[in-house]
Amino acid sequence: MKILFDHGTPAPLRHQLAGHEISTAYEKGWAKLSNGDLLAAAEKSFDVFITTDQNLRYQQNFTGRQLAILVLPTTSWPEIQKHTNQIAAAVTALKPGDFVELDF
Repeated sequence: MKILFDHGTPAPLRHQLAGHEISTAYEKGWAKLSNGDLLAAAEKSFDVFITTDQNLRYQQNFTGRQLAILVLPTTSWPEIQKHTNQIAAAVTALKPGDFVELDF
């Protein structure tokens, strides 16, 4: 799967998602894009968008989107690191258009 990490998603998480092609919004030159523009750009070349933006659900309309979105509950790498197996399982289970918020 091709995965895009949003601005707040800790980059070290990429090492825990072996077998996936991972880029960050910053690496793509998309660091200054608003959420709507970032999602539109991501949908053109990625399968999954991983974010820590807890308000994304209320800011965007996801109707008709093929991009799967996974929302992590924190930006804290030490906390996320404790749950990498859960995150990896969630990524594997994602289908096009899914919107999943993890809670740990």
